[in-house]
Amino acid sequence: MLTKRIIPCLDVKDGRVVKGIQFVGLRDAGDPVALAKYYDEQGADELVFLDISASHEGRATMVEVVKQTAKTLTIPFTVGGGIRTVDDIERILRAGADKVSMNTAALDNPNVIKDGAEKFGNQCIVIAIDAKYSEDDQTWMVYTHGGRNKTQWAVVDWAIEATKLGAGEILLTSMNRDGEKSGFDLHVTKAVREAVNVPVIASGGAGNAQDFYDVLTGEVDADAALAASIFHYKETSVREVKQFLRDKGVNIR
Repeated sequence: MLTKRIIPCLDVKDGRVVKGIQFVGLRDAGDPVALAKYYDEQGADELVFLDISASHEGRATMVEVVKQTAKTLTIPFTVGGGIRTVDDIERILRAGADKVSMNTAALDNPNVIKDGAEKFGNQCIVIAIDAKYSEDDQTWMVYTHGGRNKTQWAVVDWAIEATKLGAGEILLTSMNRDGEKSGFDLHVTKAVREAVNVPVIASGGAGNAQDFYDVLTGEVDADAALAASIFHYKETSVREVKQFLRDKGVNIR
């Protein structure tokens, strides 16, 4: 049985970690290199960096942050944001990342998934899906550009397509739950996990240790769970969550 993973997420803007609610209302949460080191020491299984800076300068800052972080980390980490080409993938991997995460670029040019997987291996390619329930469509739809633009893709359909193209992992964020601390969206997570044959990371809504248990076990059975604000602001810790899960019999590293 594969062990479940607990993954802190660092949303990085202009070289600083920020966090908001439903993708807006950002506030400062600290220095990314220092936070990464802290989470490594806390026993995090992996780390995700998402560069939410829109500018070219933001991406340049991110490469430098990745290089600095790689020197301090002993755990794998994934970097996303502004990665549009195979050259971009190579640049981030050479800076020290273990995987890259793509969202908007993969939808704009699905071949970047295929080409990236062929060159670097499926395990390096994570497809991030920002999911929001659409009353008009009566289903979960994929959004791009930091949650601003609705696409024509239903979430499950895009997850299937992305894995066919070579994605080795899906990072699924419920926009409706993001930063709300009301629990992961179990319904959409279960639907995606059942539809694909690669690991699924649940994201959006973590409020306490019980939320991690709910999404990592039972019918949902996600492979990993990601959180940001509850860890950044010390409402709980990676160590406490992992101990809670162990006490409940979950297979945790």
